[in-house]
Amino acid sequence: MRLQHYDIELAQIDDLPAIVSIYNSTVTGRVVTADLEPVSVDSRLPWFHEHNDHHRPLWVMRSGGSVVAWMSFQSFYGRAAYDGTAEISIYVSEEYRGAGVGSILVEKGIAECPRLKINSLVGFVFGHNVGSLNLLSKYGFSQWGYLPGVAVLDGVERDLVIVGLKVL
Repeated sequence: MRLQHYDIELAQIDDLPAIVSIYNSTVTGRVVTADLEPVSVDSRLPWFHEHNDHHRPLWVMRSGGSVVAWMSFQSFYGRAAYDGTAEISIYVSEEYRGAGVGSILVEKGIAECPRLKINSLVGFVFGHNVGSLNLLSKYGFSQWGYLPGVAVLDGVERDLVIVGLKVL
């Protein structure tokens, strides 16, 4: 499906079921997330409430009235010295993968960094997630770390690539 018209806005609590549904659609593929089982809306409530518009936003992209993707900034390490660094996460509904949604969201995230006082973005991406690695590379992210075989998905060891971008 091609993306025609869209809005990106701060997620509201009523968006959480759609956010969780998009996230859960990636679990069985074993490419995007290290969760091995789908998560529940209730289990994601604390995570949802950690986000806010002035520091660590959670945005949804809507098209035709439906949430088709989401992006979040998460605190990197939980210590004050790392406040200028955020982990970026992007999840796109199955129907909109390959429609340029990831690019739109990465551009939005980078553009918002000065307002959010973020000087570095990091992403934690499985080494076999070529699509996400290529997307982030397109916007200047480079490999900052490599953790071989740290995840085991269905008995297969998977590497974790840490990518980063200095924004300010």
